[in-house]
Amino acid sequence: MLAASAVAVVASSVLAASSGSATGGIDKNKEWVGTWAAGSTPGSVAGGSSMVGFTNQSLRQIVHTSVGGEALRIRLSDQYGLNASVTIGHATVALPDLTTPDLSDIVPASVRELTFNGKTSVVQKKGTDILSDPLTFAVGAQQDLVVTLFFPVATGSTTFHFQSRQISYVAAGDRTNEATVPGAVARENFYFLAGVDVLREKAGGSVVIFGDSIANGTNSTLNGNKRWPDALAGRLIATPRGDRVPGVLNLGIAGNRVTKDGLEPIAGGGGFAEVGNSALFRLQHDALSQAGVGTVLVELGINDIWMSNESPEAIIDGLHQIAIQVRQKGLKVVACTLMPYENATSAVWTPEREATRLAVNEYLRTSSDFDGLVDFDKVMRDPAAPSKLRAEFDSGDHIHPNDAGYQAMANAVNLNLLR
Repeated sequence: MLAASAVAVVASSVLAASSGSATGGIDKNKEWVGTWAAGSTPGSVAGGSSMVGFTNQSLRQIVHTSVGGEALRIRLSDQYGLNASVTIGHATVALPDLTTPDLSDIVPASVRELTFNGKTSVVQKKGTDILSDPLTFAVGAQQDLVVTLFFPVATGSTTFHFQSRQISYVAAGDRTNEATVPGAVARENFYFLAGVDVLREKAGGSVVIFGDSIANGTNSTLNGNKRWPDALAGRLIATPRGDRVPGVLNLGIAGNRVTKDGLEPIAGGGGFAEVGNSALFRLQHDALSQAGVGTVLVELGINDIWMSNESPEAIIDGLHQIAIQVRQKGLKVVACTLMPYENATSAVWTPEREATRLAVNEYLRTSSDFDGLVDFDKVMRDPAAPSKLRAEFDSGDHIHPNDAGYQAMANAVNLNLLR
């Protein structure tokens, strides 16, 4: 987040830069790059408000950028909507007011309307994504932005992102321009908002982290931006190669599997829509369609082992398909080894499943399918017990790292693979 003392300075720069609602022609030396994104899943009973949706309500959502730019646009997804359409009656973007304790407060002078083909409202058809018009708005690297959407009529079941590690706020009526939203209901999910792009000098495109709950930052500090993709963005910004700093897009979904959809059985029980369709299903929408993407880091497979007791061959076949489809688009693909999870309280570990993990890791370390490797297993395993996480990096459930562990993961990435 920006320091509180910097809010006024940034707000002033926004006012100075925002003489109109949209940019004119885009300079050929500039490009749209993803600075933030979230994976999409169908609505679920577990995701508060996601099945019911919103009616005459505003939704205030906080996103944390990776790279900055001189203009922005947002992407809304109704990929999994059940209604024929969703109406966005009004939408704004603003800076958070860091001088108050309420995370939903915004700086009034920073509020700007988002438009869609010049209109302040838009009807989004079921199953589609839409982009807002470009908005001249000075966006800083690793700063928070607040997007508020008003839904005047019933949306029905939503497309959403479960367990975002960032609180969003739901309030009655059109609150898009209001500095505060007293009485708002807190939800740890993102709804409809699937991406933020920035316009900047051509400087490295974007990196997609295509992963599961470990990428999503499960058990990291709530509202703290301590996920390993956040820490990776910080490293890239702190150690630029010239001006080539790519955006970092976290497309991790908790519980996501390479080979199975969310509603397929999990650990012998029923499935859950909120863990998303298989990585093979969501590859195009969540990863390859991002603005400016040049590299995809694949951090998937552990859930196929403990949730589904999948064979190493099935997991490897799925990862192979992801790799060759990324390469077919002319993009770089980097593999991440699967970390240990023995004694995980939220998982099922057996010696046979450990053998599967080791077999998948052997494939990832030796295959020519990938352009590079990040060996998270080597960094995160306990040297004295390689089937377990290092104690100092364990959040307590023995499968997800703590903040220090997520930082260690980010530190393990060779930045040259991403440039």
